[in-house]
Amino acid sequence: MTDDDQQSLFVDLLATTLTSTAPSRVQQRLIRSAVEIEADDPDAILFQHTVFCQTGLPYRDPGPGVYEWERVQGRASLLIEAGRARDPKSGKWLKLGLPFGPKPRLILAYLNAEALRTGSPVVEVEDSLTAFVCRIGLCRDGRSIRTVKDQLSRLSAAEIRLAVTYGEAQARQVNAHIVGEFDLWFPKDARQRVLWPTTVTLDPRYFESLQRHAVPLDERAIAALSHSAIGLDLYCWLAQRLHRVCPGKPAFIPWTALKEQFGWNYGRMDNFKRVFRQALCMVLSQYRGAHLELDDRGMTLRNSPPPVKGRVALISKA
Repeated sequence: MTDDDQQSLFVDLLATTLTSTAPSRVQQRLIRSAVEIEADDPDAILFQHTVFCQTGLPYRDPGPGVYEWERVQGRASLLIEAGRARDPKSGKWLKLGLPFGPKPRLILAYLNAEALRTGSPVVEVEDSLTAFVCRIGLCRDGRSIRTVKDQLSRLSAAEIRLAVTYGEAQARQVNAHIVGEFDLWFPKDARQRVLWPTTVTLDPRYFESLQRHAVPLDERAIAALSHSAIGLDLYCWLAQRLHRVCPGKPAFIPWTALKEQFGWNYGRMDNFKRVFRQALCMVLSQYRGAHLELDDRGMTLRNSPPPVKGRVALISKA
């Protein structure tokens, strides 16, 4: 997929939206965000840990009885075990299940950004998290808010192990609950309206690792892709990968490797290719500076500027 192909994809997406009698909410959001990104630098920046940029949470609910999730991609390894929380009413410890889908990815990017912005693992979320989920389109009704809170609970209770391998015999590993302190059951006001907790405290070990391995992301692009877990993963992966490709030395990734990373839930390669191409089209509309080619053999990555330039001064170096 050349630069001309990417331009053609964007034009096709724009034309589809403008000529459709009933353009979808997703189409409108993608076009609006693409135009804004092309015109101005971001007002808000989110961050994701590089391990989560190379690996990912489950796309869908793994189902009953599945309480462990493992992904390995290159030098990055991720292991997640579903956590338990004590129900204050019954007094029992309940298994919450694994976080899955777009929402925990979005929540984590937000918590990361707030912690890095303030330089503290303690994140004030009572009002700011509500504003964030509304800003990126997750706050459309009561059901969507309940889903966000359920995923926040799952993410908060889960035991997560992150590892990055250096060389042949050295690895740095972080074993932590990403969220160290959190009111999992959410307080209620007198009108029985479920509230966000006042603060969320990131685990100090995770926060220390995040300060070294944070990848900046454009919030507008994340909001535009907020409906698609694979779209979010692909955008984050390209954000941390493309600028590290050696100039003049493209990196080739065959379809089998792409499927292993992004399509482990697909049995047939042709089904994965169809979904992957659709997700890539959406991602490239938000990351216009990405230089890559996709053909029948696989994907060729070329050195590209990151979607957010620089590491941003708010990240304190450890």
